[in-house]
Amino acid sequence: MTLARAALLAFSVALAASASPAELRAQISPGPLARAHAQLEGALNCANCHGPKKSAMSASCQSCHREIGWLVERNRGYHATREARARDCASCHPDHAGADFALIAWPGGSKEKFDHRSAGWALEGGHREVECEECHAVEYRTSEAATLSKRKVGAGWTGLETTCASCHQDDDEHRGAIREKCDACHDSRDWKPAPKFSHDSTDYPLTGKHAEVECNECHLAKKLGIRTDAKGKPVPVYAPVPFQTCASCHEDPHRGRLSSRCADCHNTKSFESIEARTFNHRLTKYPLTGRHTRVSCEACHGKDLAKPNPAFDSCGSCHSDPHQGKAVLAGKPVDCASCHRVEGFTPSSFTVAQHASSPYPLEGKHAQVACAKCHPAVPAAPGANVARVTRIRMPFNRCTDCHADEHGSQLATRGDKGACESCHAVAGWTPSTFTVAQHATLRLRLDGRHAEIPCGACHAAERPGLPVPAPAASLGKARVAVTLPRAACADCHVDPHAGRYERPGPTRVEGGCAACHSATRFRPSLIDAAGHERFTFKLQGAHRAVGCVSCHEELGAVPATVTLVLSAKGVTRFPVVAPQVRTCATCHQNPHGDQFASRRDQSCESCHGEDAFAPAPRFDHERGASFSLRGAHAKVPCASCHVPKQVGGAPMTIYKPLSGKCESCHDRRSAS
Repeated sequence: MTLARAALLAFSVALAASASPAELRAQISPGPLARAHAQLEGALNCANCHGPKKSAMSASCQSCHREIGWLVERNRGYHATREARARDCASCHPDHAGADFALIAWPGGSKEKFDHRSAGWALEGGHREVECEECHAVEYRTSEAATLSKRKVGAGWTGLETTCASCHQDDDEHRGAIREKCDACHDSRDWKPAPKFSHDSTDYPLTGKHAEVECNECHLAKKLGIRTDAKGKPVPVYAPVPFQTCASCHEDPHRGRLSSRCADCHNTKSFESIEARTFNHRLTKYPLTGRHTRVSCEACHGKDLAKPNPAFDSCGSCHSDPHQGKAVLAGKPVDCASCHRVEGFTPSSFTVAQHASSPYPLEGKHAQVACAKCHPAVPAAPGANVARVTRIRMPFNRCTDCHADEHGSQLATRGDKGACESCHAVAGWTPSTFTVAQHATLRLRLDGRHAEIPCGACHAAERPGLPVPAPAASLGKARVAVTLPRAACADCHVDPHAGRYERPGPTRVEGGCAACHSATRFRPSLIDAAGHERFTFKLQGAHRAVGCVSCHEELGAVPATVTLVLSAKGVTRFPVVAPQVRTCATCHQNPHGDQFASRRDQSCESCHGEDAFAPAPRFDHERGASFSLRGAHAKVPCASCHVPKQVGGAPMTIYKPLSGKCESCHDRRSAS
């Protein structure tokens, strides 16, 4: 027995001997203890709580309430807070106020106003609506603190854990199948739905109708082999759950006839919702190709797939016939596929080679023409099931069945009525097939250069250097003058002689231009030395070798093409000199000056011939000169005696007067 306890015992004995029981109790205790401490009632038990010093009381409390000490040591609960540590136990838990006195003085005034955050567990969501005793019931006090507590029945404020399972183990719908903490998916507001959980974080995000399915429909599916817990409740399977194919959960309504991949045709919006982008129509009896791949499902199958098996035996099962039953091959009606492809209705797949089997084979340029040019779409007859029909049977006996007369009826009077094929071929409208040989049957035979020039040089509406052949309106769209009014040279070419050889008179030349010129080239002329005899001056001797332009200088002024309008300077007139006045001086300059001015016969031809100017074959030195050439003089060259001298600034051979004396030419000393 301690000294304090012995002293207290002696004091109690003495007091008991001199006082009544009630007086004695009032002298030792301030009042009865609370019912929870009733076992400590009595003067001999005071030291159990109060100890020798006031400061020792809190330690005594924790020695009895070991769960509080356990929590404080681990820094858990309200008693471990700084506020609680700074206070004595009695400041919050006073006693001696009677058996029914509540030992707890709640911070805030009552347990309902107690700030639960200071206990290390904030009340949030649904927890705020629960009565304190519902959580602090004996069955939930599972920690070691509850084991240390002497309070074994009724509500207790210690011994609860902060994990969800410590209170909600029987509420775990997952039956331990998920190891993560509850707050990874749930919060304290509601258990369902799990606001923190997103199926997108799993290997199988929920889309479309899957997002509306109850969790247990998938996770308690019989295919998963569901087991039950100790209480007989089924345990959901959350992992692993097979999902690689739709067949993992769904029965195949097609019984394997189509793809094993449902996603090839369907999506999660609805089983009836076909995924047009991925639907593999090749697995059906009618694979979609070409333009059919762009057609909406509803166009063939109706709204909501009301027609799951539409007819497809022929194109006419879906499409109206734009030919109104007139499309035939070899006399038999054919389906669209005979001439068209699913890649597009136009252009037709009916080839040029196939067209060769028709009454009108396509040749030349016709093989390049678009089908619609010959087979246009025209309005359908009233009551037809299509708005427009394509004309199949077209007239083709004449070019004008399809083509307009490009020549404006210029050839309407011909025997063939101007049939295009007489001048053109299907290989191309130009050039014309009208040949040079055919042209020879017309008024103008194409010879020489005429056979080389393009047709348009004569027949075009615009002819450089030539007048307009006819009014443009009468030429047709081709603007070609097929028939020309005349075919004379002057109709296309300017006469450089100004009509001199066509007018009646001595200068007229029979045969026109062709008498002197050829169609091969305008120059040189066809007139040769022999032909020149038809004119007033015959070409003889050296004159036969002289070029025309040497005498007719005006020829040099004629332009290269005579289709251009010539100026007056370019007109070649070939002046006429009367025979009685024509002399050599008409064309040639006199090289002798006036040396022979006193001579009776001054004509050049009295001394010279036409073969050459020198020597002068017609000059007789014995008759025509005063100095006779005899003996050695007959062999002396003319130039030895007749030497040139400068006369008037120009050299001139001197013939007279010359001295006939010997010493005028010979030196006497050299002679001796």
